[in-house]
Formats: sequence, C-alpha cells, structure tokens
Amino acid sequence: MKQVVQNYKSGELALLDVPVPGCKPGGVLVRTAYSLISTGTELMKVSEAGMSMLGKARSRPDQVAKVVQSVATNGVPATYRKVMGKLDSYTPLGYSLCGVVEQVGDGIDDVKAGDLVACAGNEHALHAELNWVPKNLYTPVPDSLAPRHAAFGTVGSIALQGVRQGESRLGEVALVVGLGLIGQLVAQLLTASGVRVVGADPDPARCELAERLGAAACGDPVSPAVESAVAELTDGHGVDQVYLAAGGGSNQPVELAARLCRDRGRVVDIGKCRLDLPWNAYYEKELDVRFSRSYGPGRYDPEYEIEGRDYPIGYVRWTERRNLACFLDLAARGRVDVEPLITRTADFDDAVETYQRLKDGELKAVAVLFRYPEQAAEDGASADARVVSVPVVPGGARSSAPVRAAKTPVRLAFVGAGNYATSMLLPHLAQRDGVELSTVVTTTALSAANAQRKFGFREATTDLDAVLGDASVDAVFVVTRHSSHAELTRKALLAGKAVFVEKPLALTGEELTGVLEAVEESGNDRLQVGFNRRFAPLLQEAGKRFGARTGPASLRYLVNAGRLDHGSWYLQQGTEGSRFAGEGGHFVDTASWLLGADPVSVYALAPSGNEDLQVVLGYPDGSTATISYVTTGAAGFPKETLDLVADGKVLQLDDFVRSSVYDGRKRWVSSRLPKARDKGQSAELAAFVRAVRTGGPMPVPLRSLVATTAATLAVRAALAGGAPVTLAEAR
Repeated sequence: MKQVVQNYKSGELALLDVPVPGCKPGGVLVRTAYSLISTGTELMKVSEAGMSMLGKARSRPDQVAKVVQSVATNGVPATYRKVMGKLDSYTPLGYSLCGVVEQVGDGIDDVKAGDLVACAGNEHALHAELNWVPKNLYTPVPDSLAPRHAAFGTVGSIALQGVRQGESRLGEVALVVGLGLIGQLVAQLLTASGVRVVGADPDPARCELAERLGAAACGDPVSPAVESAVAELTDGHGVDQVYLAAGGGSNQPVELAARLCRDRGRVVDIGKCRLDLPWNAYYEKELDVRFSRSYGPGRYDPEYEIEGRDYPIGYVRWTERRNLACFLDLAARGRVDVEPLITRTADFDDAVETYQRLKDGELKAVAVLFRYPEQAAEDGASADARVVSVPVVPGGARSSAPVRAAKTPVRLAFVGAGNYATSMLLPHLAQRDGVELSTVVTTTALSAANAQRKFGFREATTDLDAVLGDASVDAVFVVTRHSSHAELTRKALLAGKAVFVEKPLALTGEELTGVLEAVEESGNDRLQVGFNRRFAPLLQEAGKRFGARTGPASLRYLVNAGRLDHGSWYLQQGTEGSRFAGEGGHFVDTASWLLGADPVSVYALAPSGNEDLQVVLGYPDGSTATISYVTTGAAGFPKETLDLVADGKVLQLDDFVRSSVYDGRKRWVSSRLPKARDKGQSAELAAFVRAVRTGGPMPVPLRSLVATTAATLAVRAALAGGAPVTLAEAR
C-alpha cells in the first residue's frame, strides 16, 4: 500500500510503498476513503523539516533540552547517533480520515466489515491507504453524512474540545483569533450554541467565509473593525471568551485577547501560538487562561487510546471518542457545514505535489482532502448518478416443496422470542389449526422457557444447530436483532428449511449476496421476509377497488415514525444499521406492490437539523413513490398515511384504520375501529404456512424481496453521493 511520509532531516516528502498493517486485537483495519490535511499543524511540521539544523533547534527548544540531557547522561557520540538516526527516518503525516472497515480485530463488536467510520490519531489515522485504528479512536459515521465530510471528524473534535474548555453560554459573545481550519470550525460551533462570534484574521477571504457561515463580524486584528464590533456587541464590556486558534511566533493574539476580553473572561489556547502573557493586563482583569488538549480527555493516555479502556461517562462526559461522535452528529444534522471549507480535493497519488504547493504558497487553502483510489473510482462513476448492483436471483432453485401428507401439522421453530415475536407473530400462530410450535431458540435460557410456557412450544433450547439439524422442523422463523438476520437466514436455507425472516433481510449488499449464494448452493428458495403491509385487509380491498392502471402513478407515503426511547437497540447503528435500513423495507415493499413493479432508481435527502428522510423511488413505467420517513412529527398523528394517484383516481390509506378510493364519480370507504387495526400479519402468516403445507410458491417472489432490500440499502448510497442511484441487476 502507499503512505505519505517525510524525512525530517532532509525535508523530503514521498509517497512510499509500505507493508499493509496487521489487524491487531482491540481495533479495526480501515481502508481510507478521504483523509484531511491539517493546513495548520501539518504544514508547520512540513515547514520545520525544510529548515536548517539550527532552524530546527530554534523551533523546537523542548527537543533541544532533551538532547542536552542525553549528552549529560550518555555522552556526545551516543547522543549524536541517536539524534541523527531519528532525524534521518521517515515519519508519517495525517491524523483525520474517513474510511471503510476492512477487517475487525478480536474484541471489537460495535462495527463490522463494510461499515463507514471516522478515525483519529497521528499514529493511526494517517495519510495511508490502510490504517489499523484502536477502538477509542474511531466511531461509526451517521448514514446521512457524506464520507468527505466525515473526514473532518478529528479536526472538528479539536475545535469542539476547545469550545468545551471555554464553557460558553447562550447569549455570550466570543472572539476567535485565527480563522484557519480550526478557527472556522470553532466559530461555527459557537454560533450553533447560541454565542455571537467576532473573528480576527489578516486574510479577508477567511473573514468573509466566517461571516458567511454565521459569525457576526470579522476583520483584520490590527484594524479598528474588530474592536468596534466587540464594543457594539458587548456594550463596551468586552467578550466573554477568546479562542486562540492562530499559529506563528507573534504575541499579537495574546495581547489582543487581553485588550478585548471582559473582566474575569476566559482565554482558551487551541492553536500553537506564542504565549508571552502581558502580566499587568491579565492580572488586572483576572483573566482565566485555559489550554485545550487536542481531541479531549483520553488524548496521550495509552490505556485509553491503545488498550481501549474507556472512561465512565458519569465521570468523564466528553472523551476523545465521544467528541468525535458528537461532531459527526452535528455535521450530519447540518449544525456545522464543512463543505464551504474544502478548498481542494486532490487524488492521493498527487499527495507530494499538493503538499509542495501548500508549502510554497501556490495553493492557498482552508482545508484540503486526499481522495483515495477506490473512492475516486466511485466518485467518478457517480458524478451524475450512481449505479448499485442488485444481486441476481439464482436460477434452478426449487420454487415448490413436496406436498405434505394430509392432516400432518406444519412444524415451526422460532429463533428469537422478543417483543415483536411474542406480540405480533406467535399469538396468530399459536391459535392456528394445522400448526405445531416445535422449538424456540434464544440466547438466554429463561426467555426460551417463557416463550415455551406462554405459547406451548414443544421444546425450548439455546442450541441453534440442533434445531437446524432436526428433520421434523419444516420452517424456521428468524426474529432476532437485525445484525443477525442474514447469517441466520443463510444457515437455515442451507439446512433445507423454509424461512420466514423479519425485516430486514440484510443490512449490507454483502449480506444480501450471501443469502442468495446460500439459495444457489442449496437449491432452496423457500424464503419470506416479514413485509406484512401488502397483506393488510383494508389495503388489499382498496387496491382491488382502485383497479388496474393505464398510466404512471404518483404515490406518497408519510411515516410518522417518532423518536425512540433512550437505550433502544434500534439506535445502535454501528451494529444494527440505521432505522431506515431496519424498517424502511416495509414501505418500499408496500409501494412496489401497489405499483406492480420493482424500483429502478433511488434518490434520498436528509433535511438539516434532524433525522428525517425523504426517499424517492422511480419505477420502469415512470411512476414515482415518495416515502417521507420522519421522527419529528406529533405523537398523536397517525403513524402511516398513504395516497396513490393515477388515471383520475385516488387511493387513500389512513393508518390501517380507514381506506378510501375516489374515481371521479363516487367514493368508496372502508373502515374499522382503531383497536382492530390490522397491518396484515395474520394474513401473511396464513399465506406462509399454506405455502409450506402445500409446497406452493412463497407469498412474495424472491426477486421482489431482493429488489426491495437492495432499494432500501441504496438509500445510504444516495445520501452519501447526493445524487440518484440507479438499481441495475448485476451481470
């Protein structure tokens, strides 16, 4: 693999071929998509490397002191060899990136291969194609955040930790000195928290950018504009906090802070600037000088960073990793906008040239991203629209099973007995003639025993393999957490069982492909996914009343999903996928069933400031379906409302309590009591049991199940790419 390195003695920059790092326990191997150049910290290091030996010594007096101590202890010859050996070695660059997990080390259970993560650390998030990153230095990326924006995570954490040290409060006024990358982010974070910001920087372009992104006023620190703005915003009292985000050898930032800060204000040093405090000025105002240590608590602690020992949240609320996750969340919700900060996106192969242009001043930038080969290829393919492959349904799989002997019960096994299984599935099956609840399998013995007692299972066990090997079991229900669905389905298909798996069938394209490979290997396509809405009686009847279409249709589906309770496992996106990945298949399947086709395109938007989604599906005949999946609606409003318009007719569904059809001449209405709301589970289960008993086709064709799953998964790709995704069958 390739990695950017520098020889500190000669100043040489190189894109070096180096071995791929191993995937050690306690961390993950990440393939980089984008990495961010810190135009402050990294360029300072690059510039120092180009200095003479005397210049290097002057710029790093701390290191000179260590050399002097080593001479006293080890003598001149030994110290010289040690220093020259260290200087004449390649050192890495970089500390902020976003990439895809390639391999998971032992002890890691919060992410899996294929997940997108943001990574931190000047030893672990390097400008390299692959990096091994320990647990506390990465965090999953929210679905709605583009990878290029997630690459700002570490630098954003530095800015966020600085703001935390300032203890800003709503309505205060702050001065940010230095409007480079860190200063711009500090200004945005303060603005987002209700603080009015004045910025100071000699570069008018950076001042204009900060004002465009929310700062109240900005100007050159030597001009009267900054002082006038502070006086106007604070009634002459001075700012509540000053954030020093500037670098260099000038003492001007420290002196400016003293002049413009109010009595007992706070001065927070984030950048590496000269700190010769004017004693009288700081003493007379009793200014509180604070330092912000990089990304937050945990930094420079090997037990936290390398060994993965987290600090309890009750004692340390904001650690390195929590700051990283917080910044990504703010960016995903539109509270921080990093896109205007990106001056250039360079291909990784041009890394050396890019650094040289930055060093020479030819390229003036706030932020520069490196885009890596695989990401560049993906971006190139998606400049206008991206194509996502839908796995091909294998041919040759059996579409029917042997007809059962008369009066022989269908024997069912359940893998999982959580709330949904025990409230929405098992009550229907336990009362159904011709069904025998054979075995319930759970990971804990007590939950299996409870299900056995309540629903009359013949056996309760924690041994999945024993159930899959039981020839008397006809069908297996997979009703576990989302992350296990695909693997359990694959195993059951290979064991020759009919399978009913609750949605989702898969959380990734790789998992979906694995299920279809099991179908091909076993010749067994006896599969049903719990897409129950199409079986709902009110919707079935309304569909018949609406009748066949002759022209394209427009469908609108509003899902008032609401907010989840704190602690819900649905929120564990790192392992269980996003809410839409888990639940969205219901709505895609319903739309596709009503429109009589599988989607061929997906476009998605995530409005700033919340977790809502707008998903637009395109169909072969020009029909469209818009799914508004919202979490910010009123709790008392119906959860699901649907309108289908075509050929002068309108079909309406009101939360499975009422359905209507208007055809221009008359209106048909069907309704039921809210307590009798029926979303189709009973009818779906009846159809599945009937197919298993008779050997007939499964209730929903496998091709449709795959298309719905692929379209649901494509939402993430559409969000990340900011463009429509075309669904095309893999060749």
